[in-house]
Amino acid sequence: MKKVTVAVALRESILDPQGVAVKGGLSQLGFAGVEEVRIGKRIELLVSDETTDVMIHEMCQKLLVNTVMEDYRFDVEEVTTV
Repeated sequence: MKKVTVAVALRESILDPQGVAVKGGLSQLGFAGVEEVRIGKRIELLVSDETTDVMIHEMCQKLLVNTVMEDYRFDVEEVTTV
């Protein structure tokens, strides 16, 4: 079995209004050193050993990621079941 972790974030060219709001909040709380905040999402999948990287890319492209606005990367690790 494999655990796939997909990290999704808005492309650099896309304004991140949630990140802007968080940056403003941090500033108001006295954290003046924060230059930029980008908010993303993390998706975890548990898949069979037969699942290939190509299949994971297809999952991301077809459903998990809005490829017009978002970039993604994923990590795969082997897991053992008890």
